[in-house]
Amino acid sequence: MKKSIVQSTKKRVTFPLLRLNQWGMGMITLLVLITLWEIGSRVGVVDPYALPRPSVLAGSLFDMASVGFPMGVTVWNHVSATVWRIIRGFILATSVAIPLGLIIGGNRVLDKPTNPIVTFARSMAIISLLPLAIAWFGVGELSKVLLIAYGCFWTILTNVIEGTKQVDPGLLRAGRMLGANQKQIFFRVILPATMPRIFAGMKVALGVGFMIIVAVEMVGTIEGLGALLMQARSFYRSDVAMVGMIFIALFGFLLSKILDRLERILLPWATGLEQVER
Repeated sequence: MKKSIVQSTKKRVTFPLLRLNQWGMGMITLLVLITLWEIGSRVGVVDPYALPRPSVLAGSLFDMASVGFPMGVTVWNHVSATVWRIIRGFILATSVAIPLGLIIGGNRVLDKPTNPIVTFARSMAIISLLPLAIAWFGVGELSKVLLIAYGCFWTILTNVIEGTKQVDPGLLRAGRMLGANQKQIFFRVILPATMPRIFAGMKVALGVGFMIIVAVEMVGTIEGLGALLMQARSFYRSDVAMVGMIFIALFGFLLSKILDRLERILLPWATGLEQVER
């Protein structure tokens, strides 16, 4: 008994240390790559125009944060515009796709006729809808947010439908045998069983949203990371383009980590199962 307690205590101590070591190794690897990049650029191994060295990117970031690029539009204006558009589109898509997916996935009468529509709409290239969105809603914020919401919507909807359909029938039978009504079965069985798939769809949709924003911000706006990349291309500023790309990757990573954290809070049992499997 004492031996098992000691072993369990060791496991609890090991996991944080393991995560710390993983983060530490990741940071060391990143620093080594940046150092090699800087040295390679200075000695001529790497083309300094095609791939500006990190010190040049740091200087460009300082100029973009203080003076702006284009003049007067700082990098923080670009970042806030992009993140705000993605958040609005993502929330809009999530608030519609999750309840609709639960309804369709839980009803075979609705699932079969809607399946071809969902498959067709999900397979459509979102960027091809940009001219149509501009014609309908103009070049303002509405068309950008709606295109992001459209792209995220189908990804989330598909995952919610599939997650609802794959709920273990044994759990449903057990709930009915224990006297649970339909409302209790939904909130205590179906919804918890579907949540891991819902979060998976939200994470994928977030990546889709960042891909869409780069394209939609290249039209009719001077604020946003996509607009920044467009301006950098026009002025042949590869350093500015790389700074914009780094910010896109950074904020995509941060938002994804926020979703991971939220999933751990809402689904602690799922996190425990993942650790056991590993």
